[in-house]
Amino acid sequence: MFDFEPIGLRAKEAARALSWADTNIKNPALRLIAQALNENKRAILEKNRTDVKAAEAKGVKSSLVDRLYLNEKRIEGIAEGILKVADLADPVGEIIEGTVRPNGLKIVKQRVPLGVVGIIYESRPNVTADSAALCLKSGNAAVLRGGKEAINTNIIIAEIMRGCLSKAGLPEDCIQLVDSTDRESAEAMMKAHGLIDVLIPRGGAGLIRACVENSTVPVIETGVGNCHIYVDSAANLEMAVDIIDNAKTQRPGVCNACETVLLHRDIAEEILPKLKKRLDQHKVEIRGCPITKMILGKCVVDATEDDWATEYLDYILAVRVVDNIYDAIDHIRKYSTGHSECIITDSLPAADEFSRQIDAAAVYVNASTRFTDGFEFGLGAEIGISTAKLHARGPMGLKELTTVKYLISGSGQIRE
Repeated sequence: MFDFEPIGLRAKEAARALSWADTNIKNPALRLIAQALNENKRAILEKNRTDVKAAEAKGVKSSLVDRLYLNEKRIEGIAEGILKVADLADPVGEIIEGTVRPNGLKIVKQRVPLGVVGIIYESRPNVTADSAALCLKSGNAAVLRGGKEAINTNIIIAEIMRGCLSKAGLPEDCIQLVDSTDRESAEAMMKAHGLIDVLIPRGGAGLIRACVENSTVPVIETGVGNCHIYVDSAANLEMAVDIIDNAKTQRPGVCNACETVLLHRDIAEEILPKLKKRLDQHKVEIRGCPITKMILGKCVVDATEDDWATEYLDYILAVRVVDNIYDAIDHIRKYSTGHSECIITDSLPAADEFSRQIDAAAVYVNASTRFTDGFEFGLGAEIGISTAKLHARGPMGLKELTTVKYLISGSGQIRE
């Protein structure tokens, strides 16, 4: 039985101290972390190679190994994101609104930290640094529990960050890594009501479902991305091919990659050969509807009902020909996970109709779904892409890691 209580108690104590820290303490700590990550690239890469080799030996598919893999450029990108977090305005203490009641009571709403944020994630070691940095700046203690695929990389990144905290005069326990990757450790975090204030799962549908169904801690759902691109009859087809290629193949193992393409019947025969030629460069398997197969031939795998609902995270793309924009909208409403959806069109009425009717965290017109990302949205980094509707939705940055409290000032008022 995994005993989470000692970790949780240390996190609560650290969160209390961190909630009092002002920006002049938190920002230097973040800059120290960014500097230390760059200075320790070789050590991080050595541990990461151990994790990558182990994943490859187990036969993990290449798109998921890519999520695990770090190189110097990716580490530099992580460090750059942390510096951007340091440069962002500190949300803690911000007065959101205020009013004076008829009885003279002055009421203001102020941003405050959530407290202890637990993050359960899978094979992306960048989450270790990104989540810790965002929690630190927003005044929250972070308890991180990554997957076994990245355990060696996660441990060294956490050690580097904790060392920087002590140098900056903050408790090391503001950032804690649960080094057990057994299921028991994840289940213990899910049941840590009173020690963890909010739990954020980042990973596949199974992980997120397990957290939602089993947790006694409030959960913010993130990440599952069955993302669609609809190509309208009024689309620029060259642009459409470019966008679909980028959304599917730039990094197929991430949650904002495109999984299904919907094509208006009027342009399907013209665009499909061009799209297949481009996707063939990446050996993308097409699983298509009967019309798609009729146009492209036997190279198309017959799509099943499950294909329309699948987040492949791989070089596989589902393709369906639809009669009109409303059929596309109906398809997306049925199968979408509420992450990122896109229309490609030169018709302003079509773009407006799609944007109005599609219910997702991010709705795109003529741009790749790959931009649903905290860094790309100017948030410095993200702790996850929320597909929930309460409190936070879309890329979660600093403000999404705060809650509010009301401050009321009176002069002796009593309620009659």
